[in-house]
Amino acid sequence: MRPFSLAAKLGLKVGLMSAGLLLLFATFGYLMVGQALERNARTDLEVKMEGMAHNLSTISDISGVNADAHQLVDLVMGHNNLYVSIFDSTTSRQPLLSIGSKQVNLEVRKFNAGATAQEHEWRDTQGRPLLSTSRVMRLDDGTEVSVYMTMDQSSNEALLDALLTWALMMSPVILLLILAIGWWTVRRGLLPLTKFLKVASKISTESLEHRLPADGMPAELKELADGINIMLARLDDGVQQLSQFSDDLAHELRAPLSNLMGKAQVALTRERSLSEYREVLESCTEELDRMSRMVSDMLFLAQVSHPASMVEFETVSLVDEIQRVCDLFSISAEDGEIQLQISGSDDAVRGNRLMIQRAVSNLLSNAIRYCPRGRTVYVKVHRSANGTTLSVGNPGRGIAKEHHAHLFERFYRVDKSRARSEGGTGLGLAIVQSIMSLHQGSAGVEVTDENFTWFHLNFPQPQLNHSTMSAASIA
Repeated sequence: MRPFSLAAKLGLKVGLMSAGLLLLFATFGYLMVGQALERNARTDLEVKMEGMAHNLSTISDISGVNADAHQLVDLVMGHNNLYVSIFDSTTSRQPLLSIGSKQVNLEVRKFNAGATAQEHEWRDTQGRPLLSTSRVMRLDDGTEVSVYMTMDQSSNEALLDALLTWALMMSPVILLLILAIGWWTVRRGLLPLTKFLKVASKISTESLEHRLPADGMPAELKELADGINIMLARLDDGVQQLSQFSDDLAHELRAPLSNLMGKAQVALTRERSLSEYREVLESCTEELDRMSRMVSDMLFLAQVSHPASMVEFETVSLVDEIQRVCDLFSISAEDGEIQLQISGSDDAVRGNRLMIQRAVSNLLSNAIRYCPRGRTVYVKVHRSANGTTLSVGNPGRGIAKEHHAHLFERFYRVDKSRARSEGGTGLGLAIVQSIMSLHQGSAGVEVTDENFTWFHLNFPQPQLNHSTMSAASIA
């Protein structure tokens, strides 16, 4: 069974709600009209009874109460639904004066009249709804008479019945009309979702450039479209980066694999001596070692891409970690006659100790590699406006400004041939950037006018402990 559309469901709900409100208002209106008609009838009877009492008080004796008493007859003239009967309180049930339906005027005598007006709702032998008022009144000589005034409410009842009949007959039509209008209104309001569907059907991993139109949409759908467009932009960037990474990885692995296959094939073309086989195996081992380091770096990048909640953070003293890393690189620095100089404040940050060591190691390794013989590599820690900054700098040829924006990309190299010959994987600075992102910080590069290159690691939320440490030199 095909499910109902969203427009049909919302239209049905809106229509039923509107129909319920219409029924409520119709019921309320029916009751209000009935009460208003009854209230008007009672008010008219009350006014007429007061006028009757006044006119009777001007009649001298009971002989004046007859059909020739114009002041009594004129009071009810023009009211076809108003009946009046006046009885002598001490005589028979025959009225002294009867105006209107005689049958009604005789039947109304069954109600007792008192000193105050009394109202009676009843139906005559023909079933007509009647409202009667009875009261004892006095003539000018003090004679008491019983006055009955009756109003035929058949017209009011017919009006209410007509209203009810019309409501019952028109209710299905009005209900269908409300449902149709509700469905049409909701469908018009949901038309932007059709545009969403058209765009969504065009999106794939090969085509993520499509965006949802946000102009002219309702505020709620505009926010949804903006959110989806932002998501699509992030996905597009991620797919592009993944595609670029796959291309770069294939390119980087192709060279060592080709070297391995070429050397192995050459070695197998003819019989060779033990020393020649050893030389080939040593060359292959170097290539395999480079590939192993590349795979290790890729696995590390995948690790630091996990949420920060999966990595244990602690308070880390940057100067202590710098000292440990410098101790590890002291031998390679001595080989190049390079000095390592540490300076700055003993600031502590929140982070993962091993990852911070890895970031400093990558920067220090690059600095030693590109530092001229006999010069000094500087490592310092200092406070900045937004946190604590760890900087590694070395003299050398510098880095052209057009390369700065790409230095932290995976497999990006300023001098590709030289980097491969030195055994680099092209992932060192990308690892540094990922580690700093995991620590909610950033990494940057700066080249001074003297071609002095500085790499900065910016850690947020510096600690208060920042006792200054004197400069130390490591040969």
